[in-house]
Amino acid sequence: MADALVKQIQLACEQLDQVLLGKPQQIRLAVTCLLSRGHLLIEDLPGMGKTTLAHSLAAIFGLNDTRIQFTSDMLPADILGVSVFDATSGGFVFHPGPIFTQLLLADEINRTTPKTQSALLEAMEEGQVTQDGETRLLPQPFFVIATQNPLTQFGTFPLPESQLDRFLMRIQLGYPSPEAERALLMRGESPTRRQRLSAMITPAQLMQAQQACQAVHASADLISYVQRLVQYTREGDHFSYGVSPRGALALLGCAKSWAWLHQRQHVVPEDVQQVLAAVIGHRVRAAEDMAGHTANRLVNELLFNVDVMGSG
Repeated sequence: MADALVKQIQLACEQLDQVLLGKPQQIRLAVTCLLSRGHLLIEDLPGMGKTTLAHSLAAIFGLNDTRIQFTSDMLPADILGVSVFDATSGGFVFHPGPIFTQLLLADEINRTTPKTQSALLEAMEEGQVTQDGETRLLPQPFFVIATQNPLTQFGTFPLPESQLDRFLMRIQLGYPSPEAERALLMRGESPTRRQRLSAMITPAQLMQAQQACQAVHASADLISYVQRLVQYTREGDHFSYGVSPRGALALLGCAKSWAWLHQRQHVVPEDVQQVLAAVIGHRVRAAEDMAGHTANRLVNELLFNVDVMGSG
């Protein structure tokens, strides 16, 4: 049963490959994020396929999805919902906002103000919304896939560290390879291609797969390797601050899901390395005197300096 579910999800990944050409690594990282019960941040220039990937994931996993286009004048109530006085009942009636869905696409999340961005914090951490003193549970499974434009673009508000930390992974799509772009140009733009995607996995199967991923074995040596990676970020001169315990758990959890997706019941160091940049890239910052060090350079430094066997 478990093997059949893995193969079904692998087939789903292959279907996604036909929609977003030339991005197999990013697609599998996004699927790994969902398997790890996490939220995904996709950061890139406009027109790179961020929204297409989010909608396609919802379709292939049979999830109800809602899209919010974030703007600078948006208020928290536009996301969470609002209570409106009902003359018939003589009381206030809560009207749920678009967050009450299984997959919320927060499009261009950094175009809205920090106050509105923070409206997502409770939902992403607790799977619930508290409005007017009443707590309401969100549908399960619940995911946020947010897209954001590079901070160098006009009209963007940086996500604070507390908000970034709620995202299990951050990925970039980047420009397509010449071969993939040529295939895209040859077939032409086809907005109906994404619409033709049918659900290959049910939400119940997805939650079953999430449980299977948690059961993947991580040896004591593997956990020691994760600890050394995390400790290096806390002690290395190039890092402003290190990865938190929550980040360490995220790294191990994603490595388990990556291993399961590749039909292994135990985690190997390569699994950790494959998800490392996506999991900790947005959780580390270069020290002030190392301004030239981007997240990718910091991750590469980790991979180079932290020995798998513990002798480095």
